[in-house]
Amino acid sequence: MSETLQNVQRRSLLLAGASLPILATLAACSPEPVSFQSTDITGASFAQSLRLKDHNGVVRTLADFQGKIVVMFFGFTQCPDVCPTSMATLAEVKRLLGTDGEKLQVAFITVDPERDTPELLNAYMQSFDPTFLALRPEPAELEGVAKDFKIYYRKVDGPTPTSYTMDHSAGKYIFDTAGRVRLFSNYGTTPEVIAQDIKALLKSSGN
Repeated sequence: MSETLQNVQRRSLLLAGASLPILATLAACSPEPVSFQSTDITGASFAQSLRLKDHNGVVRTLADFQGKIVVMFFGFTQCPDVCPTSMATLAEVKRLLGTDGEKLQVAFITVDPERDTPELLNAYMQSFDPTFLALRPEPAELEGVAKDFKIYYRKVDGPTPTSYTMDHSAGKYIFDTAGRVRLFSNYGTTPEVIAQDIKALLKSSGN
């Protein structure tokens, strides 16, 4: 082997050895992947924007909740079981979060704006947590909101014109502190699981 070739190989080995500490440092600095128990829908093309009045008459957008985790649930106040159970679950989630509960915003969007007046929605939120917000699309807006968020709703007639019920999607969307939809939590998911996923989101965003 020529001396020139030996020198080239020697320099190559030295360079490779010198690069190992750098690669190790870069690996140590890389963020660990975040693992969730809810369905990860990061990068979804739906649930991107929101502009609705809350139960106080204030127009709300996702930008209003920057810095907070938003959990969004679609339902209606006369729902006999799924909705009160889901809202009670979210109240328990807030309790489990402790001081991080201040970084949680629950948003309840009614799929029954004809009966769910702002006054009724306000009282409904108060029965679970006074910090929870109810959002009310006008009847003409509801179809567009449902399409934007890929949720299902259907009016089911009752014995009288006002005694109808509503079939609707029962899962929850969870948004990160930058207002991006990240997770979908199925109905029946325990408060402990939701709280754990929210803590993981807060940690990944540096909160």
